[in-house]
Amino acid sequence: MLLNEVHDRVAQGAEPPRWTLLLPPGVVAPAEWPHFSARTIGKGGGHSWEQFHLPRAAHGSTLLNLCNSGPVVPRRSLTVVHDALVYDLPGNFSRPYRTMHRTLGRLIARRSRIATVSGFSRDRLAAVLGLDPATIPVIPNAADHVDAIVPDTAIVEQLKLTPGRFLLFVGSFAPNKNLPRALEAFARVAQPDDRLVLVGAAVKSFSQNGMDTVPPGVILPGRISDAALMGLYRGARALVFPSLYEGFGIPPLEMMRFGRPVLAGDIPPVREVCGDAALYVDPMSVDAIAAGMERMLRDDALVDTLAARTVARAHAYTWAASADDLIAALATV
Repeated sequence: MLLNEVHDRVAQGAEPPRWTLLLPPGVVAPAEWPHFSARTIGKGGGHSWEQFHLPRAAHGSTLLNLCNSGPVVPRRSLTVVHDALVYDLPGNFSRPYRTMHRTLGRLIARRSRIATVSGFSRDRLAAVLGLDPATIPVIPNAADHVDAIVPDTAIVEQLKLTPGRFLLFVGSFAPNKNLPRALEAFARVAQPDDRLVLVGAAVKSFSQNGMDTVPPGVILPGRISDAALMGLYRGARALVFPSLYEGFGIPPLEMMRFGRPVLAGDIPPVREVCGDAALYVDPMSVDAIAAGMERMLRDDALVDTLAARTVARAHAYTWAASADDLIAALATV
């Protein structure tokens, strides 16, 4: 979404049309970006392409990497590192993965420039990488991309849900998402007609994470289309986002774009994003999460109060503003 907005800025004349997408073999450039040229370079893909072929092709230019990783050779580069999770919670990753990415991050930080998506991530990355926080630009994520998606509200009926009467969880079984506590909390407070819909998690993942059965009232549609997800955002009572750790948190903003409230883990990056438009709970406490779910399910006045704050909060973040921040950050590289 960010490159879409950068493309629009280029089209409007904010920057000379000198952007080139460097692509590995087999990747097709988006046809809707005529103001970006594109070039297929090198062989293979993955980290070998990134570390050997990409820097040779980018020689003499400023290189932009948006997804946590990039080549360590070019000094004129900006890499967007979205969080410090691999340093702060190394147990979430296999030893080879965390060793490679922690080493790669330190090399990139010392040889070039990094940016990130929140003040929290900036401060954590500065601490673990030994950088001055002032040298790390913050380029926030946003959620206005949902405005271009027509919600498929049929999914609410397909899943036999009652609009405005179900809770929604969007995420994975990654340990920092805190799903086991959320499921236990829901089981404590759920009445027969209550539902918790988990989007993005497959049923088979339950057994892989020590949960043999799907708890009563929990529905797993698995991975669904963007349009269907928008339909669930629109129809849900509230989003459940009890994360223990995030770099930013896009699902809460997406939910708020539909004027719906969020039950969130009380951690700094989520407070930074959601402000006063969420109900916060201690994510380490099943009792606290359960109490929060109970309030979201039963307290109409609370839901209405939070809902009234959501749209303004979501509109405070736009991809257009982030594109401007990105262009400004690139000018300093």
